[in-house]
Amino acid sequence: MQIIPAIDLRAGGVVRLAQGDYARETRYPVEPLALARDYAAAGARWLHVVDLDGARAGAFENLHTIRALAGTALRIQAGGGVRDERDVLRLFDAGVTRVVVGSLAVREPETVEGWIARHGAERICVALDTRADAQGRWTLPVKGWTEASGATLDGLALRFADAGARHLLCTDISRDGMLSGPNLDLYAHLLAIVPSLAVQASGGVRGVDDLGALRAAGVAGAILGRSLLEGRLSVAQALQC
Repeated sequence: MQIIPAIDLRAGGVVRLAQGDYARETRYPVEPLALARDYAAAGARWLHVVDLDGARAGAFENLHTIRALAGTALRIQAGGGVRDERDVLRLFDAGVTRVVVGSLAVREPETVEGWIARHGAERICVALDTRADAQGRWTLPVKGWTEASGATLDGLALRFADAGARHLLCTDISRDGMLSGPNLDLYAHLLAIVPSLAVQASGGVRGVDDLGALRAAGVAGAILGRSLLEGRLSVAQALQC
């Protein structure tokens, strides 16, 4: 299981949102580049970066910061604001190893399938961020989790697996930034229906016990945000797990 620290960017700073709500932002007094270097020094190999301004506005707002982060020893997977193939190429040109595509993967899956075919399954990560509806179906909100799409997690996960995707990042929105523990049932369900995908779990990790449970569930990667930023868990402790 890969340990992947996360840096969410807003107005050039490091922030976390509670359940994807832009009005519930916590800003941390650390520079993104310094934080990334600390994570690399502690042994991390990957960094997950989200341009929150881009995710909401539909245009990159923090590309210069992403470019600087790509100049560290970390391999970068980044997203937020990817709307067309020019955006994918701009991120590649900025040094990003793997581009994360969320809203567009939900609204135009055929477009993202084409990118996977052209650029390779290792260079595109499909992000299906999900929220359970009143009937218990896993829905897929878009545009920074602010709009309903009508699509379901099960349907699109199967579609992308059939199209040759390799990497799938799945966030339980209700647990994102809440330190309430990862949704192990969600990931067990997802891995049961798409065993060919390398699933990255995001949302709710509090400490090493949660990481051990995710590893036992079979996920390929664990995204760590608030738990690292608030000192509840260190990269070194996570890597030992």
